[in-house]
Amino acid sequence: MAAGVQGIAPALTGASADGVWHRCHLLPDGDPQTPIRDGALVVLDGSIAWVGPQAALPRQYAELARHDGHGCWVTPGLIDCHTHLVYGGQRADEFAMRLAGASYEQIARAGGGIVSTVRATRAADEATLLQQASSRLVPLLAEGVTAIEIKSGYGLDLASERKQLRVARRLGQIHGIAIHTTFLGAHALPPEYAGRPDQYIDLVCDTMLPALADEGLVDAVDAFCEGIGFTPAQTERVFDAAIRLGLPVKLHAEQLSNLGGAALAARHRALSADHLEHLDEAGVRAMAEAGTVAVLLPGAYYFLRDTHLPPIALLRQYGVPIAIATDHNPGTSPATSLLLMLNMACTLFRMTVSEVLAGVTVNAARALGAQHRHGRIAEGRVADFALWQVESPAELAYWVGRNPLAAAVRQGRVHATPGFVMSGEGRQ
Repeated sequence: MAAGVQGIAPALTGASADGVWHRCHLLPDGDPQTPIRDGALVVLDGSIAWVGPQAALPRQYAELARHDGHGCWVTPGLIDCHTHLVYGGQRADEFAMRLAGASYEQIARAGGGIVSTVRATRAADEATLLQQASSRLVPLLAEGVTAIEIKSGYGLDLASERKQLRVARRLGQIHGIAIHTTFLGAHALPPEYAGRPDQYIDLVCDTMLPALADEGLVDAVDAFCEGIGFTPAQTERVFDAAIRLGLPVKLHAEQLSNLGGAALAARHRALSADHLEHLDEAGVRAMAEAGTVAVLLPGAYYFLRDTHLPPIALLRQYGVPIAIATDHNPGTSPATSLLLMLNMACTLFRMTVSEVLAGVTVNAARALGAQHRHGRIAEGRVADFALWQVESPAELAYWVGRNPLAAAVRQGRVHATPGFVMSGEGRQ
């Protein structure tokens, strides 16, 4: 059993999911329009061996242990494909100051803003960051999340970025969840490089990224292309450095203005472009041609009281895959509920239930470049799925503040909620 983080129960205590899961309704692709009612699935050695109607269960599996799905709906494990989960401290006092009328500039002069998170992250040791990040991850696990992306970007020097990424990797080991790490060194300009952004990009490209990639800590590379972040030219330098190292890229783009970041990302065959409130048709067309996923972040839209909607109709028109994520971060989306993001995407962005469920399964997997491992219940894949005590899959996007998860299977291990009983004593 893996050692637990202080104050957090060890997560690798679940029973093996091996056996036949029956008396359940399946959404193998996360799509409520293509259900398998009265379905069954078989798990062997932690992987999916078969999935289909219960009446068609092959005889070779008849003697395996049976796990009763109690009529639950079963989806692929949910995927949170954009988070900043590892950082020091929190910024609730700044939230209160903003509500009382303080401007961003006033908060920054008082030592707040991203600089305060950088300061807290640099000061925290790995054990502290691990404890704090675990407390944020646990609510997501409790909602059926089985894979998550975690970005760096609050260290902004080599030692602190390394610390964030090491903690992200450790979270996966402790909690039995697939972690995808993203290096976001080009997130903001650190105080010691004030007025010298190009020199900081030199550090990111020539020192930080090569070192962290060599240590196996980086799965993808991101940047913040925005007026308050980095220019398209500086972003392209980061992308070129990533591609030289064989790493895929993604981008924070078109959140506050349109700098052509999404088109830039598409030219580099980016996995995703994220936020996109100010995305135009040319950017949508470029993303469609490149197969770049649009990751929408309704939590940040809500928290910032934004009124400029992402171009949902254009994304639909051009067939751009849409993913949904929490964007968990201390400044603009302190959200620890992916289910709430489904509701927000429906209510704020007018997306359909089918679209948002795809957004946290098949399309979220594509945004991670992991569509062959995550996002579907299919033969040969690791057993990552979730059982929901609902009458209709639409309830996953309907309820606000209610979590209908009965059990989650992560990496072939069962993590059941209190009161959910599965049988595994042999044939029934």
